[in-house]
Amino acid sequence: MGTDKLTAPDLKKLAEWDTPTICNGLEHLSAEYRVKSFTVEQMQCFDPNLAPIVGYARTAMIRSMSPPEANPIEIREMRAKYYETIASDPTPSISVIQDLDPTPGFGAFWGEVNTAIHKGLGCLGVVTNGSFRDIDACAPGFQLLGGKVAPSHAWVHLVAIECEVNIFGMAVKPNDIIHADRHGAVVVPNQCVKELPDAIDLLTRREAVILDVARSPDFNVEILKKAMADSAEIH
Repeated sequence: MGTDKLTAPDLKKLAEWDTPTICNGLEHLSAEYRVKSFTVEQMQCFDPNLAPIVGYARTAMIRSMSPPEANPIEIREMRAKYYETIASDPTPSISVIQDLDPTPGFGAFWGEVNTAIHKGLGCLGVVTNGSFRDIDACAPGFQLLGGKVAPSHAWVHLVAIECEVNIFGMAVKPNDIIHADRHGAVVVPNQCVKELPDAIDLLTRREAVILDVARSPDFNVEILKKAMADSAEIH
């Protein structure tokens, strides 16, 4: 698999396809991706009509069911450091935040203020098992994929940044490449980025043979069998 240095156009190219198609391409490149690196629970999507987002993960952990144990100065310093990671290279960034509470999403980290801040710092969106709120006031164009929608921020606060997190089965390390849309999210290994377009093109051409006959008025099982055989011969 390719190991050349990645460029902004490399990532932008992946945004041409939805997340299920990216998962298909990864499965073609290696069978291991059939069972790893993607979210496995249904998620709430702020705007299903937004295009897929592709960027570098900036990770953190939060809690909201009890007050923070750190003093106010430490809390502000961690929040400032977190925002620094959001704005740092490589870009664009995607925030990936794990809610550690027994009831994830009890308090929302995401709403009008944080979506505006993150969008202003060049962040494309967030993937979290936590919650978001302020539906009518969140920054337009900023995608939120979360576990739920909730009304309060409770005691929400950061407890760790630049750490490995797990969002509904998707393990993420800082600066992993994330592809996300209304279906969920997947980690795209760096070495797969440049090979995915060719893999997806191959799969699309194979699927087209079957889809064309399936949508024809004279479609039947015998036609399907031939189409499946013809599809398998495409390389």
